[in-house]
Amino acid sequence: MDLTLAAFFLAPGLALGSFLNVVAARVPLRRSIAHPRSACMECATPIAWYDNIPLLSYAVLRGRCRSCGVSIGLLYPAVELLTAALVAGCVLRFGLTAHAAIGAGLCAVLVVVTATDLEHRIVPNRVVLPAAAVALVANLVVSPSLEWPLGAVGASGFLLAAALAAPGGLGMGDVKLALLLGGALGRTVGVAVLIGLLAALVPALVLLARHGRKARKMALPLAPFLALGGVVALFLGHPLLALYLRH
Repeated sequence: MDLTLAAFFLAPGLALGSFLNVVAARVPLRRSIAHPRSACMECATPIAWYDNIPLLSYAVLRGRCRSCGVSIGLLYPAVELLTAALVAGCVLRFGLTAHAAIGAGLCAVLVVVTATDLEHRIVPNRVVLPAAAVALVANLVVSPSLEWPLGAVGASGFLLAAALAAPGGLGMGDVKLALLLGGALGRTVGVAVLIGLLAALVPALVLLARHGRKARKMALPLAPFLALGGVVALFLGHPLLALYLRH
């Protein structure tokens, strides 16, 4: 029954993912996410409704604009598919509860900041800061505890200290993303940050091995790795934290 219920949320998740593509494409450019209607970024031709069906339209058009033929990046269907999977996963993990809603909201924001950081090297304040406030207030209402504000302050403070200690290594966008993670995850935010930093270490070592000292000047977007850590902590944070504390 739980699996059937979660599957029911795949379609709304795909629709949400389509909207998140609009957010990720327009917010870094400081454009409205409401107007005008979706259009090709190359030729500005408005996209018809039948060319805007999540995943299906991309497959039918073979990843190209119907009007000008320009290639549409794989990031667009990836955002839709990932959002649908995460929303359904939250329902499967938490049921039809407030925790599922908070988790799905967190996942949606993490998908957006991953896309914007990969495409524009930006973690937009207009997305992250309101989301951090909403997550913190929602958790305080659902489960009143000091772990939520302490998690927010602790995680953002940790990355802020790291950013100040090594200027250029971390951006303030990453610090604000940690604020969101702490407010949404509470005590398990340490799991999110640790996994995110360890995951980022892998491509950093690859760059160092390939380019030597030049790799120090190469920017590596951290938000996607912190987002990965956030998703892992959302679904497995408490068991992983308990395992760590036991050993």
